[in-house]
Amino acid sequence: MEEENQQKDEKIFSVSDYIKIVNQGLKDFRAKIIGEVSEVSFGPTGHVYFSLKDEKDKSIINCIIWKSRYDIYGIELKEGLKIIATGYPEVYPLSGRMSFISEVIEYAGEGALKKEYEKLKEKLTREGLFEEVRKRVIPKYPQKVGIITSKQGAVLADFLNNLGRFGFKIKMIDSRVEGQAAIADLLLSIKTLKKENIEVLVIMRGGGSLESMLAFNNELLVREITGFPVPVIAAIGHHKDVPLAALAADRSVSTPSIAATVLSESWEQAASLLKEYEKNVIDSYENVLENANLLINRSVDIIRGIKDLIFDKYREIETALKISFQAFKNALQNSKSNLKNSWRKSIFGFNSLLSIIKQQLEHSEEIVYLRNPETQFKLGYSIARCEGRLIRSIRDTKIEEDVDIRVADGTIISKVKNIHPVK
Repeated sequence: MEEENQQKDEKIFSVSDYIKIVNQGLKDFRAKIIGEVSEVSFGPTGHVYFSLKDEKDKSIINCIIWKSRYDIYGIELKEGLKIIATGYPEVYPLSGRMSFISEVIEYAGEGALKKEYEKLKEKLTREGLFEEVRKRVIPKYPQKVGIITSKQGAVLADFLNNLGRFGFKIKMIDSRVEGQAAIADLLLSIKTLKKENIEVLVIMRGGGSLESMLAFNNELLVREITGFPVPVIAAIGHHKDVPLAALAADRSVSTPSIAATVLSESWEQAASLLKEYEKNVIDSYENVLENANLLINRSVDIIRGIKDLIFDKYREIETALKISFQAFKNALQNSKSNLKNSWRKSIFGFNSLLSIIKQQLEHSEEIVYLRNPETQFKLGYSIARCEGRLIRSIRDTKIEEDVDIRVADGTIISKVKNIHPVK
């Protein structure tokens, strides 16, 4: 150890390097300091320079809070204000002056906290941020849920144990939720979840004192909650002085388990309704079956009656058919007998007809023979034609026309010399 210290003593540092080493070591002296504010001044970039004075011996420490931090906490630093500053000491290289870098500032004493709480509450109430009319209804059947809470402790476990199994898709951000120092984490978490596709946001923590709830009485946080794009549920304890974040939320409950119940209640109601509908469907189905059974029984009785009627009609038809078949059989027998008689008469008549036809044919044959031109030719008759025309009259030919005369054994060609009409 002595050898190591001796080596450090022998090493030569630049002022800048040494200040860096010192500042690195000074971060181990992180602490909370309570004191009275004095000598407040604002730099050109908005950073705030002030001193904290000890009430007992008037000891003073120079402090700085960067603008980004100062704007978060909503505390107006002015002389005489008693605060608690959380941070670490640091040497400024250009002046060699040591200052206390305040990362967090908060009011000291419950009286001051209560006073500022009431003051901010009155301001935001006048703006209408806590009005019921502006609060949104928690959506029915939510599934996409954003959660901001600390993984430490039983809060998250209580929430998840009471959340029904309805397919929730949870996007959770681990954030500080204790005291004034949690403000930065909470604001960053809200900013992150604004970009996510969620249907409802839940901000949770357990109960606590007014000091532990400081982050939830922050003006910026309240405005972020009222301006969040989806409804917000606040489950941040049941302190007698309700946190302003809870007043601004669309739904405020006292515990994380109740927040889980709020998310599940519409699903539970739906499941209950589904069971009721299922019962109604089953009851209706049973009624339908019972009615159908009655209808079937009635139908069977009707069918039996119809069956008996059909069989009676069948018997009547069967009897009628038997009678008809017997009558047909008798008629057939009579027809058979009549047919034989008719056949005999037909044969006799046919033979008589044949004899008559034979006689007529013989007579016709004689007539045809006698009227045959060939027969006439043999008897000395002839047929005269003039240019293919049959000559029946002297008007059928003219002098000097050729005349064909057909006789029994040939044709005579002659020319007309004279025509003598019959006187």
